[in-house]
Amino acid sequence: MKQTPLLTPLSGESGGFFMVTGNIHSVETCGTVDGPGIRYIVFTQGCMLRCQYCHNADTWSIGTGKNVTVDEIVNDLESYRPFMDASGGGITVSGGEPLFQIPFVTELFKACKKKGIHTTIDSSGGCFSERPEFLAQLDELLEYTDLILVDLKHIDREKHKRLTGKYNDHILKFAQYLSDKNVPVWIRHVLVPGITDFDEYLEKLGEFIGTLKNVQKVEVLPYHKLGVYKWETLGLKYPLEDTEPPSDERVENAYKLLTKHLNLSVPAK
Repeated sequence: MKQTPLLTPLSGESGGFFMVTGNIHSVETCGTVDGPGIRYIVFTQGCMLRCQYCHNADTWSIGTGKNVTVDEIVNDLESYRPFMDASGGGITVSGGEPLFQIPFVTELFKACKKKGIHTTIDSSGGCFSERPEFLAQLDELLEYTDLILVDLKHIDREKHKRLTGKYNDHILKFAQYLSDKNVPVWIRHVLVPGITDFDEYLEKLGEFIGTLKNVQKVEVLPYHKLGVYKWETLGLKYPLEDTEPPSDERVENAYKLLTKHLNLSVPAK
């Protein structure tokens, strides 16, 4: 379903209490690819990474977008509860990077859990930090999070920087931290011919995934060009215009290599 911006921005204080708000780009009301079942997906605004294949480049800028309250989102998603409940769905906060706005996502998930709604975060871990103040906020958020979709872009440090603009040290630490906390995750990997689609790197990434104790599922996402028009609208040159999607055989090969060392026996939360 088409992504549409929420319409009523609110911010500030209410009744003498500070109201936590968030900056979002848009919502997708009946998503089917970002977690189990039919999902209400909130795309937050702001991201540190600059992935060459990003199909949401319009969510990169920080401090822009619609300023919304938790109540606005919860009230809006109630209209879609029958579809979510019947399919085992829920709410997914994606981006952008949701962990840029932990206080907002925490309050949103608190409200959702009170209503029995399954909660999922889709994150690259791009802003993960081992600073105590960050971990304290993250730990509180994890208390209200049922599932995290972890996007692992590339296992090679230098090639990760070339692909995304950042090294991957802290991202791998993020994945390990979630494993140590036993937070259920789905690992996602975008398969890009000529960049990530090499057996050597897929083997190494599969070895890393095999060290994690909390993986419920691995998804290989074939590279596509559906977001190219957004780059053009933003006046940006799309760096992978000559790259074509991978074959079905290469997608199957990637899945085998990424799950080679993995025991997919973690029960769903």
